[in-house]
Amino acid sequence: MDPKKDTPALDLRSPIAILICTYVLCVLMYSAYASWTASAALEEAQSQIGVIAPAVAETTKADADGEAAIAALKDHPDYLRAAWDPIHFKPAIETATNEQCLACHKEVLTDKPRTSSPAGLKATDSIAWYETLDTYSGEQATFHARHLSTPFAKEVMNLQCNFCHQGHDRREEAPSSSATAATSGFSLRKVIDPSSTCLRCHGKFPGENMGFEKDQKWHDLRNDLESEETPNGCLTCHAEQFRTVRHQVTYLKADEIEKIAKSGSSDSCFGCHGGRAWYRKSFPYPRHSWPGMDTTIPDWAKDRPTTSDARYLKKQ
Repeated sequence: MDPKKDTPALDLRSPIAILICTYVLCVLMYSAYASWTASAALEEAQSQIGVIAPAVAETTKADADGEAAIAALKDHPDYLRAAWDPIHFKPAIETATNEQCLACHKEVLTDKPRTSSPAGLKATDSIAWYETLDTYSGEQATFHARHLSTPFAKEVMNLQCNFCHQGHDRREEAPSSSATAATSGFSLRKVIDPSSTCLRCHGKFPGENMGFEKDQKWHDLRNDLESEETPNGCLTCHAEQFRTVRHQVTYLKADEIEKIAKSGSSDSCFGCHGGRAWYRKSFPYPRHSWPGMDTTIPDWAKDRPTTSDARYLKKQ
């Protein structure tokens, strides 16, 4: 028996042949669409934080190396290899760029908050805490967008992904859980160290250090310090008297902060320094010397550093 002669030919007009061809065509079209949407989403995420697209960047060796690094991240064949890429650990993560991070994590900027809660409450009918500040405008935004891509974030901050994400042991969710586990660098069930990142802005603001009573709230105090001529009550003391050398770190835009503070309300200060106190303790900000500074150091400041963390010092 000749199998070539006895095997019936597939009729391309038959329902089965049409079904197979349709399936193959759908797979090819979906693959092309997925590739296009991924590229478009990456470009959107990059544009939101001011990243220049590789296509319009200058062709230099540094750009070529950066593009090669991003391409290598995209080429991981599966999640496991991507998760254990050296970029997620020190020392590589210390020099990781936003472009490299967004090659895989673009959803942190492209995703949007829900338009309504599971119970049916619409976002437009509710007010998030940050929407109460004079410095915020527009629709509700996600956590990462509010720190990277919203208009006010771009004006006053220069945060990079690795400011918060500095690498962690993927095998552990608790430091010191075994003899070989990491002992520091992240907190229980968190992939960052809040005490060296979040706390820099979102700690309790100790108003008692400035002479206020312990339980006094800024919302009550500002009424006596602000007027039409001086809309920012913070500058009543902080324009010339106290801590006039501030924000001189790489992750903030000091000049823009001062400009906004002088022309706007105290929300430009309060939004960070007290507007969202996640923790019951405050961050020990360094006391940079300023013109006219009293040489007598108060008790609460005796252990404070006099310069910012070396990692974030601006180059003079």
